[in-house]
Amino acid sequence: MAVSQPRILVVEDSVDIRELMLLHLERAGYQTVSASNGEDAMKFIQSDEKFDLVVLDWMLPGLSGIDVCRKIQRKIPVLMATARALPDDIVLGLESGADDYITKPFDLPVFLARVRALLRRAEMISKGNNRKYKIGNLFLDVDGHLLKCGESEVRTTTYEFKLLATLMANQGKVLSRETLIEKVQGEGVIVIDRAIDTHIFGLRKKLGACADIVETIRGVGYRIKVDNE
Repeated sequence: MAVSQPRILVVEDSVDIRELMLLHLERAGYQTVSASNGEDAMKFIQSDEKFDLVVLDWMLPGLSGIDVCRKIQRKIPVLMATARALPDDIVLGLESGADDYITKPFDLPVFLARVRALLRRAEMISKGNNRKYKIGNLFLDVDGHLLKCGESEVRTTTYEFKLLATLMANQGKVLSRETLIEKVQGEGVIVIDRAIDTHIFGLRKKLGACADIVETIRGVGYRIKVDNE
């Protein structure tokens, strides 16, 4: 039986850039669908079609990429590809639900590496290996892609989920930002340290009463608090 290739929705209003991304994604073996504005993107996302990844521009006519990202509600991994390159823009994009962020103009090999890393990470989360972690009131089921604080389910981006799963799998061990980037993002992909801090900040906000389980070790990195501490 043939294995279906990942299906990617490309949302980009520039015809030239959109066609270039579609060309290289298809050459890499991916199935693609495209939209030139946020409204059409949401129609695809809300339809019965299944997407494994959304490549999303920020500056779209009508509904912006940020608005689309928020409406997706982290149900599909999002790679934001935009000309907005200021640090505050990157932070806003990640806080709005993007799992990764690449700025234009970008090198196509780097773009494809980001796509592969996001798809690989999503597949790892989807498959899992029956790993379940319970620390205090925090429960994480990798195989079921479920995170709960007490009785309340916590919704996260795929990046945040993988980040927390990595930390919980190494409970009590301090992981540097560089180690977390390598484990979560994949080798050979350049990510600024501040991106990890942004994801941790966003994760803690969502964890609510369980937020203090994720500790910052100044000058070193992050760790999950040991139960008896």
